[in-house]
Amino acid sequence: MSTNREASKRKVMALAERFSHSSQDYRTALLQLLREVVPFDGACCTAVDPQTLLSTGAITENGVEAIHHGIFEHEYLREDFNRYDDLCKAAEPVATLSQATEGQLERSDRYRNVLLPAGFHDEMRAALKYDGACWGYLTLFRSQGRPIFSEPERECILALAPLIAYQLRKTSLSLPAEENTWIEEEMGILMLSDQFILLAANSTAEKWLTLLRQWESIDRDTLPRPVRAVCSRALSQLAEGRTSSMAKVCIRMPNGPYMTIQASPMNSQSSTVHLAVLFGPAKPADMLPLIAEAYGLSVREKQILDQIVRGASTKELARTLHISAYTVQDHLKSIFAKTGVSSRRELIWQLFTRFGVQAN
Repeated sequence: MSTNREASKRKVMALAERFSHSSQDYRTALLQLLREVVPFDGACCTAVDPQTLLSTGAITENGVEAIHHGIFEHEYLREDFNRYDDLCKAAEPVATLSQATEGQLERSDRYRNVLLPAGFHDEMRAALKYDGACWGYLTLFRSQGRPIFSEPERECILALAPLIAYQLRKTSLSLPAEENTWIEEEMGILMLSDQFILLAANSTAEKWLTLLRQWESIDRDTLPRPVRAVCSRALSQLAEGRTSSMAKVCIRMPNGPYMTIQASPMNSQSSTVHLAVLFGPAKPADMLPLIAEAYGLSVREKQILDQIVRGASTKELARTLHISAYTVQDHLKSIFAKTGVSSRRELIWQLFTRFGVQAN
């Protein structure tokens, strides 16, 4: 099995070279490859914002799209086995439903209410983590009448998960061929019911929805996964009595800028809950943590990057962070090496011009 596992690793790495700039194309090809390694009957591969662990877009196949809304509901609004929030914190972030339920799948609400009615049996989930950060989720399904996922199969996905996560991190930093100016200045505003039924939208929100649907290859009647994710998070926060912060996700659009999607429950005199969803250009506070995480910067390096964007000099950095100017220079050299630049000027150019970061 170890020989097959090493061969699978080589194939996954070769796939990353072929699809180095497109997360969507990479994940689509990845599912085809994984089927040869660990046979399955349905799958979903989701990219996530490592800061919030919310979906930035998913690739689904073989009947999974039809149950995606149910999977979201059980992920955010109900307690169940192998929730991704829990897997991200686990020592081994890959688990099967059959193993978690000790072979009694009916103990899972998700199994009884979502998987079984759709004809699925066992489920394997992997939080795709690299260097401590989670960049995606992988879910594989087996149909009724098929064997449950075996322990060697789980261990195989466990071995491949960091390689997949690394590629998702890498594609999050892929730069467009040239600077793009197509971003809308007006805020996109969408109103949804608590059942995610569209109630109203302005023209800018409609444009964002169209782009997201094209990105995920879904029809116009399907709500894009990032929108569904922030709305589900907002509803879960409401159920827990936490309404002080917006549910938010930051996304790097293909061949375009970073954008944010935010959702918040609206106050109403009736018991009906409505959700306001906002689409707009990402601010430095939204983008920089994602960019810094993708480059693998340390905590101190992230602090320095934030101050550089604010225009701080080396002397000001040293005073603000209570370190010497020599230590600042050492950290800057490390940042330059990780980001592939050779100077502060080049770093600023890449952040401002290519990534679309604007100074505060």
